[in-house]
Amino acid sequence: MNPEGKMIVVVGATGRQSQQVSRQLRQQGWHVRGLTRNPTSQKGAALKQLGVELVQANTEDMASLHSALQNAYGVYNMQPPVSGKIEIEIRQGKNVAEAAHQAGVQHLVYGSAGPSHTKTGIEQWDAKIEITEAMKALGVPLTTLRPMAFMELMTDPTYYPQSSTWYTMPKLAGWDTKIPWLSLQDLGVIAAKVFAHPEIYVGQDLRLASDVQSLAESRRIYQEVRERAPSTLPMPTFLFEKFVGKDIPNMWRWLASHPVNLDPSLTRQIHPEAMTVRTWLQSQS
Repeated sequence: MNPEGKMIVVVGATGRQSQQVSRQLRQQGWHVRGLTRNPTSQKGAALKQLGVELVQANTEDMASLHSALQNAYGVYNMQPPVSGKIEIEIRQGKNVAEAAHQAGVQHLVYGSAGPSHTKTGIEQWDAKIEITEAMKALGVPLTTLRPMAFMELMTDPTYYPQSSTWYTMPKLAGWDTKIPWLSLQDLGVIAAKVFAHPEIYVGQDLRLASDVQSLAESRRIYQEVRERAPSTLPMPTFLFEKFVGKDIPNMWRWLASHPVNLDPSLTRQIHPEAMTVRTWLQSQS
């Protein structure tokens, strides 16, 4: 599809995931309208330099969503989980879907997560299942993207308290549990490809992973690439839960007893250059 003259609205444009989607869409020539509560933030300024049109909007406010989605060809819909308040994420996701439906959007791409369509008791995964079902019920042309773990968890201490990936996660998920990884940058590339080829991807639910490595394997690769071990900050699980709630620790416990097998070749069919853990860490060095 030729994106010339067509606009994609990206929800939460200054967030980690939506920033990358916005960047990749701009590189492919789409007009991007980014929705954010604070268009004047430092992250917003960086997107403006790329030519992203930033609009103040609140996913709790249907009037602001209706205004922001005017003349949109497509929408990238993504809500960050709110610990202990699953109803907020569900309501906001449904609000965006309803506004997209009323605006006559031709392609809705949903940034989801989780291993399957079956509820697991993990709040942020189950919320996304409910939002997906609501979007399908509206009949909006839909593609769902479902990554599991982002490679940025290995190096970005602002994701969670710094103890998370190399101390708390292996304690709960296990050092040898296989983890399906994807970089945020590659998610952005895949989202742009999906918007460019609706004839292929509308109606698809895409489970995404460009590499599958255990935490022990990932730690070894980290040491080889960076010539030092990743930093760890020991923290009792109860204290970690005070920062992030119980849902993320429960997710890691679930992974320990429910192996998730994802074939990276399926993701590479969409994006052949998607990075492995090793090539991603090399790119960060």
